[in-house]
Amino acid sequence: MNGIVVINKPAGISSARLVARVKRLLLARKVGHTGTLDPFARGVVVCCINQATRLAPFLLHSPKTYEGVLTLGIDTDTQDATGQVIARRDGSGISAEALQRVFQRYVGPYHQLPPAYSALKHEGVPLYVLARRGRPVQKPAREVSIFRIRLLAVEPPRVRFEVYCSAGTYIRTLCADIGRELGCGGHLSELIRLKSGGFTLKEALTPDDLENLAQRGEARKAVLPMARALPDMAEIPAGPPLLEKVRYGRPLTRAEVGTEGIPEETPTEDGRLLKLIDPQGELVAVLRQPPGADALEYCCVFARPERG
Repeated sequence: MNGIVVINKPAGISSARLVARVKRLLLARKVGHTGTLDPFARGVVVCCINQATRLAPFLLHSPKTYEGVLTLGIDTDTQDATGQVIARRDGSGISAEALQRVFQRYVGPYHQLPPAYSALKHEGVPLYVLARRGRPVQKPAREVSIFRIRLLAVEPPRVRFEVYCSAGTYIRTLCADIGRELGCGGHLSELIRLKSGGFTLKEALTPDDLENLAQRGEARKAVLPMARALPDMAEIPAGPPLLEKVRYGRPLTRAEVGTEGIPEETPTEDGRLLKLIDPQGELVAVLRQPPGADALEYCCVFARPERG
């Protein structure tokens, strides 16, 4: 059983606890998720099963879409609704126009300070553990990107918004930064992940849905094949000659793989990624095409195709 399961995580459980439940229900050897979602948040968590855990890095670095609520006038130590209140101010007088102006200033590259209460590690210890011990550590700012942000509803002190952003963006820190710029402070009081790794809430099962399938002996129905695990990645069909080369790890060129007919998509800094699919519809390999290079690189190979 190799593939992915798209889960709608409920509020109140950690991503690690969700993964443990998926692993138990699927009787899987290995399960990993592709981006932590805070316990108070809910929404899309993509779980990789067995061999598909090798695809996790590609999914982990994909953009995410969220819907959140910024509550103005209250700062918390965790920057969200689970923390202790550390400051109160009046946030009721902020106009929709002022909010729109400040929100739009964050579109584009943005240097963000990771929160002290986060799963990032310092000397092997999660930051949230150190913060709870009274020894908070501030990691250096890192560049993230806000591709799109829009206001959905303004009912001060609550502001509902949607944001499409790069992986690694902390939405609670974005809320705290916006609140600080508005002069009244603020924190993230609700969060839903709408899309991750190319998968949306419409495609997600609840943990109870998966439990019901498992009880009927139909848990496999929840597992999407690895070929569907990277929906935003360009797909190339691989015939016998190409499969033979992949089997032995031989060098591949753009002409041999047939990338000329594939539309140019937004590449990563290291080049664009391609997935090879065999005649049976199975994922064979993920390749990288470095910028300006004719030769392709192997990222991972999932099958050893038979001759001819």
